[in-house]
Amino acid sequence: MMMPSIFGDNLLSNWMDFPFDRSFFGTKETMKTDVREVDNGYELDIDLPGFKKEDIKARLSEGYLTITAAKAENKEEKDQNGRYIRRERYSGSMSRSFYVGNGLKEEDIHAKFENGILKLSVPKNKKNEIEQNNYISIEG
Repeated sequence: MMMPSIFGDNLLSNWMDFPFDRSFFGTKETMKTDVREVDNGYELDIDLPGFKKEDIKARLSEGYLTITAAKAENKEEKDQNGRYIRRERYSGSMSRSFYVGNGLKEEDIHAKFENGILKLSVPKNKKNEIEQNNYISIEG
């Protein structure tokens, strides 16, 4: 059946899936992450489009590396160019944690933010080192 292009590929499919859509349960906006194992550790690439370096925090605590990103949410219905019909760009906060072990310090982890991608280098867990509860600096 031919439908006007304003309805996209399949009007009924999108409408019928609404209650089961991942965004309905609050999990659509996640940090998409690629994890690679290299000789001396792991490299993580985390997609954070639209965020600035200042919006992102990386913290090591109790063996978990936690990445949080927060962007101010604008509740206004209008901008200087007119009224919004639909807003799909994400604003708000999100967080993701990775277990890296208790033997790492924040100095061991290298973080760089560039072109909307947070790149982290995490060494393989070293024995006999004590972790600190400090933030990790992000270059970029």
